[in-house]
Amino acid sequence: MIVALIDSGLGLLTTAAWLRKLRPDVDLLLQLDPDGAPWGPKPEEWTIDRVVGAARTSVELGAEVIVLPCNTASVTALDHVRAEVGPEVPVIGTVPAIKPAAAVCSSVAVWATAATTASRYQADLIARFGGAADVVGVACHGLADAIDAGDLAGAKESIARAAEQTPADVQGVVLGCTHYPLVIDAILAALPDGVRLFDSAQAVATQTIRRMDALGRPSTGNGAVRVLNSGRPGDLPASAAAFESGRILGAQS
Repeated sequence: MIVALIDSGLGLLTTAAWLRKLRPDVDLLLQLDPDGAPWGPKPEEWTIDRVVGAARTSVELGAEVIVLPCNTASVTALDHVRAEVGPEVPVIGTVPAIKPAAAVCSSVAVWATAATTASRYQADLIARFGGAADVVGVACHGLADAIDAGDLAGAKESIARAAEQTPADVQGVVLGCTHYPLVIDAILAALPDGVRLFDSAQAVATQTIRRMDALGRPSTGNGAVRVLNSGRPGDLPASAAAFESGRILGAQS
């Protein structure tokens, strides 16, 4: 059983690491796009072509399940990927954990990229799932870029700026970019004691396993990790080794 994960950069690491922990037998195909990253500011049609092309390659290489552990890819290309690969290949997208956060917190901040924070997509999610909670968006300028570069000092600076913009009485923070859980300890350290963090990586991994098992096919994998960088066989970037999830997946500095 091969599961493919598609993202422009290191945002796929957390979900992939959860899959490795929960099902170490499954082979993983990690598709990153260093030539096209970041996807967020790119035109929608460009991003769709990029993600659909990666999905097509995944199926050609034997992937039986495809995961988009990226908010941008999920928003813009999820339906297109499903149309491309057909109903026999499950495709799992990612949605920020606004609903569970709003269910238990009266005040919530959604940390995301500047593009996502300004998007109609996030505004619609807040309107649909925010319930009675007071939900605000906080743009984390430069944080995803710093994470992709393995620049932990730069990441801390971006986190500090985001924390300053976050309401003082916030009870929960939703990590609305899949890169952010990679620096979850630094985010917790920058927020007041007692603030709860919500991310979707474990839930996406669990849903992936559910959909994978529903196929009823034997898993004969050996836990291999294969990496494509903009379609080229290679390794995870050295910056991935700065994070535990990257090291779990074999990243070396």
